[in-house]
Amino acid sequence: MIRLGGGVTGPAMADEAIGMMEETTIAPVLTGESDALLAAFQDREERLAAREAMLRDRMQALHLAEVEIEDKLQALLAAETALSEMIILADGAAETDLARLTSVYENMKPKEAAALFEEMPPQFAAGFLGMMRPDAAALIMTQLEPETAYSFSVVLAGRHANVPTQ
Repeated sequence: MIRLGGGVTGPAMADEAIGMMEETTIAPVLTGESDALLAAFQDREERLAAREAMLRDRMQALHLAEVEIEDKLQALLAAETALSEMIILADGAAETDLARLTSVYENMKPKEAAALFEEMPPQFAAGFLGMMRPDAAALIMTQLEPETAYSFSVVLAGRHANVPTQ
């Protein structure tokens, strides 16, 4: 052995011989197992990478959906605000129109206004009478047929009957 070792003797030569033996006996066993283990790790890494890519895509899709939902919510809020403003304008215009028409009826001669009120449905006519000054409404009521005046009075008296008091 001294000749094979190139003049090295003693413990250094023994260590070298053991190292050579390990390479020849252990290496082939580890290579077969390590190749299988390495292949399993690579397969798992590929699956994890694919799953991460899928999760990234899904997170991006969710983010885009959130942005779209937020945009639509803002559009709905803007539409709601515009609609509310339009309703306020329409209500104001309707109130103005009713006030103007009530004023017209108040300023008519009672007999002429009574002729118009005779043709109106009781709820409609009672609404105008309720908005009028009491003296003007009284003059018109005196010109109505008694049955008609009574029906208007019933509507006026009962229109707030279902409103809670407390």
